[in-house]
Amino acid sequence: MTAPKLLFYFTFLILDKSGELSQMTDQSSSFHQERELISANVGDNITLKCIYEDKTVQRFFWYKQPLGQKPRLMSTFYGSIQNIAFHDEWKNNPRFTLEAVNGGNHLNITDLQISDTATYFCAVSFSVTCKFAVGTLVSVKSSGLNIPATVYQSESEIIQLGSSVTLNCTVHTGTCDGEHNVYWFRNSEESHPGLIYTHGFSNDQCVRSPNTETNTCVYNLPLKSVNSSHAGTYYCAVASCGRILFGNGTHLDIDKDYSHILVYFLSGALTLTTILSFSLTVILFSIRRKSIFCWLIIVIFFSIKGHINEDNLHYAALRVNQASRSRRHVDDTLAECVYSRVKT
Repeated sequence: MTAPKLLFYFTFLILDKSGELSQMTDQSSSFHQERELISANVGDNITLKCIYEDKTVQRFFWYKQPLGQKPRLMSTFYGSIQNIAFHDEWKNNPRFTLEAVNGGNHLNITDLQISDTATYFCAVSFSVTCKFAVGTLVSVKSSGLNIPATVYQSESEIIQLGSSVTLNCTVHTGTCDGEHNVYWFRNSEESHPGLIYTHGFSNDQCVRSPNTETNTCVYNLPLKSVNSSHAGTYYCAVASCGRILFGNGTHLDIDKDYSHILVYFLSGALTLTTILSFSLTVILFSIRRKSIFCWLIIVIFFSIKGHINEDNLHYAALRVNQASRSRRHVDDTLAECVYSRVKT
């Protein structure tokens, strides 16, 4: 094969791979699940939405990951409604159905049960790769359950813009001896609740009460350099003994009045600095003008008397005298110029 042909095929291969990589990047950026957290009661119906803007993708998958377990394949979808398949215990279970739409594949779960508490992942397959979304955590609650833990949070915090704050979550794990994990979620007006931080289980954060045989654990969420985007309600969630329990939430409010005071203070400081700079400029200009005043008189004098005969001009002397005054009453605004000449 000649060198030009080799160069042609090599260039074609590079462009083809680059286009494939760009396509994969665009596809992954448009793929997401609509919500990261859903809290519902036993018997409710929910829909987990998986959005994919590229309508050419034909293969969708749903996985379920219970707490402390590996993800398990629930369903597959290939191109059409005839190619929908559920697997294992979800097969032929009328509580689980798939809804295929343009640019998406949604999982419907009816008559929720406690066993449905888990994280559900949507995945798509394109080219030779499989892409997972961030997942949706589903928490199923029931008032009749003996909850193995309790969660306490402060109701609200008001902080100043730019300062730091630490949110606390106190967990009483009850008599459940299993490990537990703590999750922090933030809910704001602009978006649905989203997972922002996870605490793994650690005995260093817990103190066991010898009388009640319960564990009391304290978890902190530090927030530094707080700005307006931090405003919202922060929820602490505890996953223990196969269940998830949420706290009432801590509402974080930003003190905007403080920011206004700061703006006014900085504006006043800037104005004062500008005035001082202008005053110093005027003073320096006045001093410089006085120093050249006498030289300007000399130039004007000799320009007017330039016709005088040099033979008749014996000398011209200049003396600058400052009036003799005490140092306390010196007035620099006046300068005395004395001229003399002898004429024959």
